[in-house]
Amino acid sequence: MGEVDINRLREKPFYLSEEDVKWVQAAFGQMTVQEKIGQLFFMVGYKQDEPFLKHIAQEIGIGGLMCRSMAKEEVVATVATLQRSARIPLLIAANLEAGGQGITRDGTKIGSNMAIAATGSSDLAYQLGKICAVEGGSVGANYAFAPVVDIDYNFRNPITNTRTFGSSPQAVMEMGAAYVKGCQEQGMAASVKHFPGDGVDERDQHLVTSVNSLTPEAWDDTYGMVYRHLIEEGAKTVMVGHIALPEYSKLLNPSLRDEEILPASLASELLDGLLRERLGFNGLIITDATTMAGMNIPLPRNELVPRAIENGCDMFLFTKNLEEDVRFMKEGLEAGLLSPGRLDDAVLRILGLKASLKLHERENIPVLAESSAVLRQDSHLETARAVADQSITLVKEEAGVLPLSPGRYPRVLLYDIESEANALGYSKTNGLAAAFIPLLENEGFKVTRFEPAGVYEGLQSSFTEMKESYDLILYLCNLATKSNQTSVRIEWLNPMGLNVPNYINSIPTLFISTENPYHLLDVPRVKTYINTYGVNDYTLPQLLAKLMGRSQFTGKSPIDPFCGKWDTRL
Repeated sequence: MGEVDINRLREKPFYLSEEDVKWVQAAFGQMTVQEKIGQLFFMVGYKQDEPFLKHIAQEIGIGGLMCRSMAKEEVVATVATLQRSARIPLLIAANLEAGGQGITRDGTKIGSNMAIAATGSSDLAYQLGKICAVEGGSVGANYAFAPVVDIDYNFRNPITNTRTFGSSPQAVMEMGAAYVKGCQEQGMAASVKHFPGDGVDERDQHLVTSVNSLTPEAWDDTYGMVYRHLIEEGAKTVMVGHIALPEYSKLLNPSLRDEEILPASLASELLDGLLRERLGFNGLIITDATTMAGMNIPLPRNELVPRAIENGCDMFLFTKNLEEDVRFMKEGLEAGLLSPGRLDDAVLRILGLKASLKLHERENIPVLAESSAVLRQDSHLETARAVADQSITLVKEEAGVLPLSPGRYPRVLLYDIESEANALGYSKTNGLAAAFIPLLENEGFKVTRFEPAGVYEGLQSSFTEMKESYDLILYLCNLATKSNQTSVRIEWLNPMGLNVPNYINSIPTLFISTENPYHLLDVPRVKTYINTYGVNDYTLPQLLAKLMGRSQFTGKSPIDPFCGKWDTRL
């Protein structure tokens, strides 16, 4: 990026002032090659670890760090250590997809993208972006790895699911743009992800190079429309997935053989040809996590590290081995896999992003007392309550079963289906039955929690005894999607699926899915089915109010909950 190109930092999306440009030029002019290489790396922090943080900030000179969710005290201390140790201010990011709890456990969980979409309110998407930026900013973040603008076309995809705004490109575009506006108005960069778009394949890029199989025309009308609009709206950064877009790659580079097609994170024709030239993106491009198999399967590590930058990415997210990956970048530069011009171009964009966020003018050291006043403030909690209230969706209803009351259904049998994996996912809630049962009991229901005992005990009592013992059966299913999980299906208990809904024609049965909206695939004939798209502090009380008729179901499904099957509608 020569003198001419530095002028591009004055344009959208950075809009640098004369003073900003001077800072970029001065900072850039003082950097050694080693310092330039350091700026490319975006690390991850799980805990407050002073020696490690000082090492990466001072000796490696990293450009940024992503925080996993920690207590506010730990986040503040981590960011303070990093920013005090770094010569050039750091980008501090987090997966601020669903609320401030993406960076600190003391933040507000507003709701998943799909819950926001189910409300039909772009204003709530705007509020989500704003609250993510305000709460994240209070503990030192300046960069949201959000919004997710993948389109949930394939109900079998185990990773997109409720992280998306649904299967309508128009809704994804509107909600994504509202999030970006709410976020960036607060001085935080947004990162639209995961270019060129997940949700077509049913496989997970954490485990395999996944494929967006759309034709160029179909892509332009869907994902392309979304990205073009968000770029026009001024999104500062794009995160690129380890997702191949083979039809577009071949259109832009007809000489490519199938075996040469790379994921977008390594594909120059998609980064330069599609994202930069066709879509006109002038902001910063960051890879998705470079530890994912989807990036490591196509090329040897020592090649892919420098080639990710050479082929168009500006920052390299995470490392498999820090010292080794930094060495691979340096050796790649020396061997010609990474050109000096492309290195300079990437570093200038990194500095341009930092200048656009005024990091060179800010203190950048968060203050715990100030963050405590911001996190979980009343207006944020009210937004979380509104999202829960407006998103819960009654997908199917058996005539005459609702509303519930202890007078009509005094004895309830509750089946809970949950996965330990929820505790490992993106801020998913675990142990819902223990929270829901007391709410039911406080209303006057007598609740029996199903516990399989003995080999055949679980086949339950006789049909007659079941009918005489219970007035209502409730399923509470809490199976969250997460990285490295190849499917989200209900695994019924042995022997012979003893917790399958066998009594739907004999005892009124309700099935509530608190996470995955596609469980009708496995319980197609359940006649009353509800989706909540995740759980925040207000979901279960709001759900109960709706079940008992004190509140209306107003959520609209952002996807096809019937999974395209005929029997799910019965």
